[in-house]
Amino acid sequence: MAEPTNKKTVLLVEDDIFLSQLLTTRLQRAGVEVLKVFDGEAAIETLKTVKPNLMLLDIILPKKSGFEVMEEIHSNPMLQGGPIIVISNLGQDSDMARGKALGAVEYLVKAQTGIDELVEKIKSYLDRT
Repeated sequence: MAEPTNKKTVLLVEDDIFLSQLLTTRLQRAGVEVLKVFDGEAAIETLKTVKPNLMLLDIILPKKSGFEVMEEIHSNPMLQGGPIIVISNLGQDSDMARGKALGAVEYLVKAQTGIDELVEKIKSYLDRT
C-alpha cells in the first residue's frame, strides 16, 4: 500500500505539451504533485475520481473547452473541489468575466503572465487549502 502523502495536488489541464511539461517540472520542484490531462473531457473524468487541491485550466482545449469544463463543475457538486485558476490566450474582458462568473479565482492571460508569477500564484492558493 502506498504511503500517504502530504503533497498538494494540482490538476493541470493544458493541451500545449511544452507549457504543460514546463509547468509540471516547476511545480514538482516546488513540492507539488501534478496530474496532467490534455483535454476537457479528460479533466471531467479525472474529477470524478480525484479531488485536486487546485485546477489550472486552459480555455481552448480539444473535446471540451475550459468554459464547458467549468460549467459542468458548476452544475455538478460531485465534481467540485479546490480553486480554479484559468490560464489562457483568450484575454478579452468578456472571456475574463465569463471565467470569473463560472468560478475561476484567477483568470490569467498567458502572454502577460510569466512562469515564475504563475507558480507563485499557484503556491499561494495551495497554502490556503
